[in-house]
Amino acid sequence: MHGMIDGEAAEREDALAAAVVEAVQGTSAYAGSIFLRSRDRRSIVLAATCGVPPSLLGGWRLIPVSSPIPVAVVYNSGRTVHLANAEETMRRYPQLAVALPYAFGSCSVPVRASGEAFGSLAIVWAAPPGSEGLSKAQRRHLRTVASRLGDTLAALRARTGDPVECGPKTVPVEAPAPSAAAMRVGLFDWNLGSGTFSVDSTLCAIFGLDPAAFDGRAETLTACLHPGDLAAFRACAREAADGGPVTARRLRVRDHSDGGERYRTVELWGRVPEADDARARKHLIGAVVDARAGNAAVAAVERLRDGLFSLAPDGRVTYANHSALQLLDVSADEVLGGFLWDVLPWLSDPGVEYRHRSAMISQTPSSFLASRSPDQWLAFSLHPQADGVTGRVVPVPGPASAVAAPSSPATAAPATAPARLGVMYHVLQLGSALTEAVTTRQVCEVVSDQLLPAFGGQQMAIYVVRNGTMHRLHHTGHHEEFLDWLEGVPLHARLPGTETLTSGAPLFIESQQDLARGYPGIPTGHVSSWAYLPLIASSRPVGTCVLGFDEIHQFTEKDRGVLTALAGLIAQALERARLYDSEFAVAHGLQQALLPHRLPDVPGIRTVARYLPGTSGMDIGGDWYDAIPTGSGVCLVIGDVEGHSIAAAATMAQLRSAVRAFAAAGHTPGDVMAGVNRTLIDLDSNLLASCCYIHLEPHSRHAYAVTSGHPPPLLRRPDGTTDALDLDIGPLLGVDHASAYTQTRIDLPPGSILALYTDGLVEKPGTDIDVGIDHLRASLAHARADSLDELADRLLHHARDSSYRADDIALLLTEHSLPPRHPSPRLRRESSPSGGQEIRSLAR
Repeated sequence: MHGMIDGEAAEREDALAAAVVEAVQGTSAYAGSIFLRSRDRRSIVLAATCGVPPSLLGGWRLIPVSSPIPVAVVYNSGRTVHLANAEETMRRYPQLAVALPYAFGSCSVPVRASGEAFGSLAIVWAAPPGSEGLSKAQRRHLRTVASRLGDTLAALRARTGDPVECGPKTVPVEAPAPSAAAMRVGLFDWNLGSGTFSVDSTLCAIFGLDPAAFDGRAETLTACLHPGDLAAFRACAREAADGGPVTARRLRVRDHSDGGERYRTVELWGRVPEADDARARKHLIGAVVDARAGNAAVAAVERLRDGLFSLAPDGRVTYANHSALQLLDVSADEVLGGFLWDVLPWLSDPGVEYRHRSAMISQTPSSFLASRSPDQWLAFSLHPQADGVTGRVVPVPGPASAVAAPSSPATAAPATAPARLGVMYHVLQLGSALTEAVTTRQVCEVVSDQLLPAFGGQQMAIYVVRNGTMHRLHHTGHHEEFLDWLEGVPLHARLPGTETLTSGAPLFIESQQDLARGYPGIPTGHVSSWAYLPLIASSRPVGTCVLGFDEIHQFTEKDRGVLTALAGLIAQALERARLYDSEFAVAHGLQQALLPHRLPDVPGIRTVARYLPGTSGMDIGGDWYDAIPTGSGVCLVIGDVEGHSIAAAATMAQLRSAVRAFAAAGHTPGDVMAGVNRTLIDLDSNLLASCCYIHLEPHSRHAYAVTSGHPPPLLRRPDGTTDALDLDIGPLLGVDHASAYTQTRIDLPPGSILALYTDGLVEKPGTDIDVGIDHLRASLAHARADSLDELADRLLHHARDSSYRADDIALLLTEHSLPPRHPSPRLRRESSPSGGQEIRSLAR
């Protein structure tokens, strides 16, 4: 099973990689990315990139679908967004332009299949002012690639069940930018006994031979070698026969490209297999490596006095010549694989990393000056391509040259600790994200997601003031004991977490020694540096936000200023969220009070109800359910008043009472629905409602159902087959005073289960409601049904775990069995679980 899952994941990753590469290559762009929807449909998640690595995209790995960002807009609208240049980007999408202020153009298209939105695909290209962007043919190509990807994902989901959605921690597929091959490697199998060769097409190309015409003879290959290397070639066979490996044997091969007698050097590597079979030991298996001009280029670069270096797209150093290492005063082991701004303290200014990011995203050369020491200045220039950056560094007389050269702005960087790139970018991101965070939990998650990466911290805790004492609201990090000693401490205590709040001044502690001197006896744990930020809103202390660093962290003046400014922003958002949480609890407590807490215990019938409120607002909704005992059985009711407001909840309560009154009077299902419709119109609420009403008679093994624009009930039969019932659908309640409703008879064998639900359970953004109904039908058909309680929980599993529900959800399950010979219905009070988020009612 695990292997099958791995195979399905690999197939999806291959499809993503192929699509993003085709999109880039077919439009002459230098980078592309694919975003897929998250499991809760609230965000789109970076799933694949080509050209620009994910690290350069900063906070754009997870984008709320409501964001005014092109990839989110096309996901929602299904339309293409083409931004020809930076000017058009600033005019139409200023938030994107502020966060990525570089000269580039972009085009974003939706990834969809059969009307269902899966995500979006975007490409970027270098766009100097006045650029016109992509042609119509290129845009059409991009839409075709995205459409084909959507069909592939849909087919893969249908065939394997592999979900299209991504989790928040999804690791994006990274496809390298297209570039010329640095070398060619041809493979061979040399039979030392017969002297014959088996080779691949690449080796034939290296030797200038036609693969189809190659006869496998050693003489044919040696005819392509320089005459002076024939002895060396034969020596390879002798070394292999003696059991030794052949390593880096250099041979000169005739270059057929110009028809002359020029030769280029290749290397031959090989060895005899270690095997018990004597025949296998008579074979030399190996490769011929043609580095083309690579070796010569490296030798030429090493002779230069200018410092030259190469950076990967994400900024890591992949090569530095001897002169560069001398000028930077660093060894190859220290710098290779690292970032210049991390390895060299005097290059730790955020402007240096910004220059690299600007060069990569705009594909425009960039230059700057830096001081290694007061009397030694170096001029850097960066020259980008899609597959990386070539850098040049040379000594210059001093900062005066920066004034004379407008293309070389001075960036003296005396910081002693590496600064983090894009601090202001993260500030912008934090401010934007906090405007969308509603609950205290969302605010805390946004703060930790933005602050820790921006400043390089590993721990974060937020403590709030309740009744004059400190209480932990949120913690992020791997040290669970971080700041445990602050829990329950009174506000007036002399501790860093309280004094920063009472004084209103942030506290920055850069070492354990500093903490011990100022506050003796406080446990330090595994943390070396702390930033205590007071959260004060409207002159009232809200709490304290604490960042922790595993290594000693020196806070620059810029760090201190930015963190101090952010503290006020966090405090306002947290205070607003706490007010929201309180009002949310009151509103949904009121709604639960309007729903039934008792369901009838009718012989031969078991009933379970569930209710989950929406998470998108504090207003209460109009979903309701009920089970009404009658002399001949029970009436099952579920309904939904439009909107989320006090008016909707009040109308819901009145309709519930009306249904009970008409049912108690003994009306048929059709007359009950017609009476409720007239009642809603007479209430003059200007609201519409849907409803499904079923009168179930256990002894007769059938039921009568009527519906007014409500999703169809599902019936699971004793053998497990499950269908959506085909009922005569009447008009919505509240439309026409004269509306009539036709009842439908339902055969209900013992052991059947009826499922009534509201549209919040089956409706998903960008997906037809019929798809959601069919998914619910399949879940009901395949779920275990030995416990009606557990069955209800399984059907609500994904909805309950989701952090975002746009609508309320009501579910009423009823199981019909042969009734025993004993009397009348009785009522049983049901308890509600903690938090008031779900009502459970069970009658046995």
